[in-house]
Amino acid sequence: MRILLWHVHGTWTTAFVSGGHEYLIPVLPGRPADGRGRPSRPGTFDWPPNATEVEPHALRDAPLDVAIAQRPRDLALIEEWTGRRPGRDLPVVYVEHNTPPAGLAEPPHPAAGVPGITIAHVTHFNRLFWDCGGARTAVIEHGIPDPGYRYTGELPAAAAVINEPLRRGRVTGTDLLAQVRSTLDVDLFGMGSEPLGGRDLPHKVLLDELPRRRVYLHPVRWTSLGLSLVEAMHLGMPVAALAVTEVPAAVPPAAGVTATSPEALAAGCLALLRDPDAARLAGHAARSHALRRYGLGRFLADWDRLLAAVAAP
Repeated sequence: MRILLWHVHGTWTTAFVSGGHEYLIPVLPGRPADGRGRPSRPGTFDWPPNATEVEPHALRDAPLDVAIAQRPRDLALIEEWTGRRPGRDLPVVYVEHNTPPAGLAEPPHPAAGVPGITIAHVTHFNRLFWDCGGARTAVIEHGIPDPGYRYTGELPAAAAVINEPLRRGRVTGTDLLAQVRSTLDVDLFGMGSEPLGGRDLPHKVLLDELPRRRVYLHPVRWTSLGLSLVEAMHLGMPVAALAVTEVPAAVPPAAGVTATSPEALAAGCLALLRDPDAARLAGHAARSHALRRYGLGRFLADWDRLLAAVAAP
């Protein structure tokens, strides 16, 4: 298949373009949000050669089998750049990465009223909470290329990955991070985390740095399941996470600690920091679960089935 999609979420897209299709990635001068093209920052993500950059004007005559939308704006760009109506002239799957912004989803999902579009949620929690009206929906859970077991836990600190923690605030648990930091050492990573003492590292470097810390801390209140959490589990890290959104289904009890109490979360994290043997055992359980539930093979097979269904005449 020839699939049009935008480079929105680097880790998710890296997994998606690992399939056996041809992927057209729009690129614009300066690489703004509407045209990032392939990853341009050294040391970030490795994409196969079948994920190719394409300028918008070339899409008008490009033979396309399906388009992947990930933002409301993508629906307008599909029509503007290809000349085809989303869901009518061109099959479209709208991938919903996020939880609804207002709890029980007011207003409805931006693709709910567009005929012919399938909304693919990345978690069952997302599908439960979004109001998708009469739109066809599916759930395709995350899957990532296995980075391999890299856990050493040599540093008696927790690691947290939060992108834009100041802007997103309570959504990503930035206030809870400050509370936990009063009890134990937390090394923060992520885009825009520098004002809070964090570091923004290339993805390949991040995958080496995270498992040097003894515990992965996930203080996020209200987002979809973070791919950094899934990656940490693949790396063999034990997890201390708020038991909200998809986390209770994603993190088994043997993999660490989940709690809705910030105090209990900090206490569980501290207990793992103080017991390296228990932390290592929990990390093995986390990796085993992640390989079963969030493996790349299952992810790509799920997507192949959905793409075949929506592209069928």
